[in-house]
Amino acid sequence: MDLPFKDKALLAFFKYLKSEKNFSIHTQKAYFFDILEFIIHNWDEDAVEATNLDWSKIDKNSAKNYIYTLQQSTIAKNTLLRKLSSLRSLYHFFQKEELQSINPFVDIKAAKKDKTLPLILSREDISSLLKAPTEYWSQQKGKNNDFLASRDTAIFEIIYSGGLRIQEALDLTFEQINLEESTLKILGKGKKQRIAYLGEPAKKALSAYFDCRKNAELFWASPREAVFINLKDHKVISARSVQRNLKTYLNHCQLPPDITPHKLRHSFATHLLDAGADLRSVQELLGHENLSTTQIYTHISADRLLEAYDNAHPHAQS
Repeated sequence: MDLPFKDKALLAFFKYLKSEKNFSIHTQKAYFFDILEFIIHNWDEDAVEATNLDWSKIDKNSAKNYIYTLQQSTIAKNTLLRKLSSLRSLYHFFQKEELQSINPFVDIKAAKKDKTLPLILSREDISSLLKAPTEYWSQQKGKNNDFLASRDTAIFEIIYSGGLRIQEALDLTFEQINLEESTLKILGKGKKQRIAYLGEPAKKALSAYFDCRKNAELFWASPREAVFINLKDHKVISARSVQRNLKTYLNHCQLPPDITPHKLRHSFATHLLDAGADLRSVQELLGHENLSTTQIYTHISADRLLEAYDNAHPHAQS
């Protein structure tokens, strides 16, 4: 990511985020915009290219005033908390490198994070969606329809079967897949590894896709090659392309258009908890660092259980 900054301390911080923290480019960009806004507010636009910003001018009072200003704006609570976290991390780095003596943001509290329950699909909806690529492409004209249908089916099957993030699925190489043991070696956020599992439908979908690749003479010379490729240049398919294709399939099977590939991951977690899986196991399968991140799915399961109780128990309602 190209940075306009010339301040050495700030450049060192972004190098730290990339090299030591292994933050994604998306997270690095969020930090960039948060800090850019902070610099412009406390200095001016010209300060963005300053070579030696006086970071010590920000004391606890000015830090509180800045966060208060953000609180009075219309930004969402989650965005406010992210901005506070970005600035707290910046000054923590300065302290660690002995560039600043205090972290003015360390004791500042902001509004609590909104807990939004993620949308999930029912088992029936999942079944409809996973059949949609084959049904859709069987109705279209073209010589590569089998490849397109099998590829997209395999992507959605392994996301739902293994609880993968979309990029984890698209980053898969052949050496990460073990069909005999029904496992995937996943490299998740922060370069953390975990094992994901494949159910029979996912294994069959992958096998069918491999056959279609061979039939289309799209062979792989190395086990480190990308599994899911596009037809245009035979490079790994992008997340945006998968999301665009998903919209087509949602329209085909008449499901809500705001469903994303990540909703399959949400559904994976909720369906496991509904079936009696323990929270710690689901945490491991999702690759969550903190159990609190996984606990949001318990609220969904509780709501679903209550709904089932209300609908089924003869004395549930007066």
